[in-house]
Amino acid sequence: MTEPALLLDRNARNWTLASAALALLPLLLLLPGPLAALIAVAGVATAALSLRGVLPMPVRLLLVLAMLGAIVWQMGAVRPGRDTGCALLAAMLAIKSSELRSVRDARSLLGFALFAPFAAFLLDQGPLTTLLAALAGISSLLALQRLAHNEGRSAALPLPGQLRGVGRLLLIGLPLALACFWLFPRLSSPLWGVPERAVGTPGLSDSMEPDKWLDLMADDTPALRVQFFGPVPQPEQRYWRGPVLTRFDGHVWTRDRNIDYRRPAQVTHEGPGWDYQIDYEPTDRRLLVALDLPTAAPEGTALNAEMSLASQRPLAALTRWRLHSAPATRFDAELSPYQQRAALQLPANFNPRTAALARQWRQEAGDDDAAVVRRALDWITADFSYTLDTPAAGRDPVDAFLFDYKAGFCQHFSSAFVVLMRNAGIPARVVTGFAGGTRNRLGDYWVVRRMDAHAWTEVWLPQRGWVRVDPTAAVAPERILDTLEDRLPAGADLDLQQRWLQAGQIGDWLRRGWNDLVLSFDARRQQQLLQPLGLDELKPGQLLAGFVAAALLAMGWMAWLLARGERERDPLLRAWHRLGRRYARLGLAREPHEPALAWAQRVHAQRPDPALIALSQRFVEARYAGTRTELAPLLRDLRRQRPTSGATS
Repeated sequence: MTEPALLLDRNARNWTLASAALALLPLLLLLPGPLAALIAVAGVATAALSLRGVLPMPVRLLLVLAMLGAIVWQMGAVRPGRDTGCALLAAMLAIKSSELRSVRDARSLLGFALFAPFAAFLLDQGPLTTLLAALAGISSLLALQRLAHNEGRSAALPLPGQLRGVGRLLLIGLPLALACFWLFPRLSSPLWGVPERAVGTPGLSDSMEPDKWLDLMADDTPALRVQFFGPVPQPEQRYWRGPVLTRFDGHVWTRDRNIDYRRPAQVTHEGPGWDYQIDYEPTDRRLLVALDLPTAAPEGTALNAEMSLASQRPLAALTRWRLHSAPATRFDAELSPYQQRAALQLPANFNPRTAALARQWRQEAGDDDAAVVRRALDWITADFSYTLDTPAAGRDPVDAFLFDYKAGFCQHFSSAFVVLMRNAGIPARVVTGFAGGTRNRLGDYWVVRRMDAHAWTEVWLPQRGWVRVDPTAAVAPERILDTLEDRLPAGADLDLQQRWLQAGQIGDWLRRGWNDLVLSFDARRQQQLLQPLGLDELKPGQLLAGFVAAALLAMGWMAWLLARGERERDPLLRAWHRLGRRYARLGLAREPHEPALAWAQRVHAQRPDPALIALSQRFVEARYAGTRTELAPLLRDLRRQRPTSGATS
């Protein structure tokens, strides 16, 4: 006959549910908002409905089907990935309280809940996620202590006493954790591939379609952080070059993948340029950016024929790159027949008015390509406006933009400008990336946000090669009608905005410090770990030997503390022995064969202390006589008791 399961009391149940919710929180914060809210509501409702007992099987099955339907609705069923798996884990954890009844069920729920913060690290490794994960771990240990007291039918320690116990557990494991982080040999590439994310991280892509960038441009989260070593480029030079788009089907610009297999362009750089370091936020893609134009590709990347950088593996985590860039005086001064055809390609029977205007300008300018470029820029300055509120594109989007509404944002300007130039016989292409950046004064670095995404153009001119032309920048200042900043909440107090900006800079500075100390600690930095001690570089064998030595010391520390705790598992006995050690420092140690009361009387004879005799009597009654007594006050008095100041006779 099996022993019936021990039921939970209300206090242990509440601690279990609260700890599970705290473990779920960091994962919910990283899921899409509507799905996270639905999972949270389902978790609260399930916990409330299961207060009177385990929910019936049909109800639990209905909850599972509802959660699966919500995940498919939000993320789709075609392309599973990290987000889908994490959402499924969160949903199952939210409804697991439907079978919470016994102590065993509570332990199962807590063990399952601890997978949630670990899953959150697949999506983000930032300081907030780490802090919430640590709090969830501490809360789970406290809940397990409550379950142990529930199972032993004993009174629980006060919260400060429980926190001290959890702190000792963390202290036991901390040396081994630090040894693993600092000394366990790291590989330059992962042992296994992490599945791609089902929900794309905002970032640059290898295609551009007018009106499709607004989601990216409305995101003010950092895309990269830049630290310059030496001179900082002027604002007009802060163009962060990304994918170059040459193919056009009438609506969508795409990248020519054939150029990935061609040698980098011939570039003559001007001046010393800029030396800088980029911390690139994860995008799960391979596309990188560099200040226009990079002089070389850092290790782990490649430069294509259009001087765009790409990583050799997906950027699934924060990456750091050291680069050097300089402006160009000559950039591909000679075009191959393939490059010329690609830079003049246009779909047939699209945008006839633009084609007619370009032919007219070509006849009037003769062979002067630069004159055609200047004429187009002067037209933009005189007649065009910048706005984010644009009508939907029709069959001939460039004609509509140039001759009808004459207003748009960078995608419209760059696309129309390249089409106009190509119709005039001038090789041209679209360049995407970022423009600008904001200086963080606390850390003296620059933050480029996703809302800084930009598209400009390059035209090919004889003797010079590719020349950057930004038609959006030609818009007259008085014609800038609607910007991203204008769409922020209006009417806020200016001083409050300034304080909010300062708080944002402090938060980003803290995030950058976390990135530098933790997330950027890679194999290269690990090999340089002991440079302050005179070791320039640790080889993998030396790292492994150091890790083994540190791990053995840490495990020895753990074994000693655990053995000590095993000998004194009873908190009352531990408090009594600590009291004895305080008297032992004065030469009044208790002999191994000496009973507690006899020892107290001997101490009292040398240092009169009636409180010690009364305290020893309470200890004996609680420990050996089986007298019912409140444990918490006795433990408190044992910890506070100190020897009197009388002289030893």
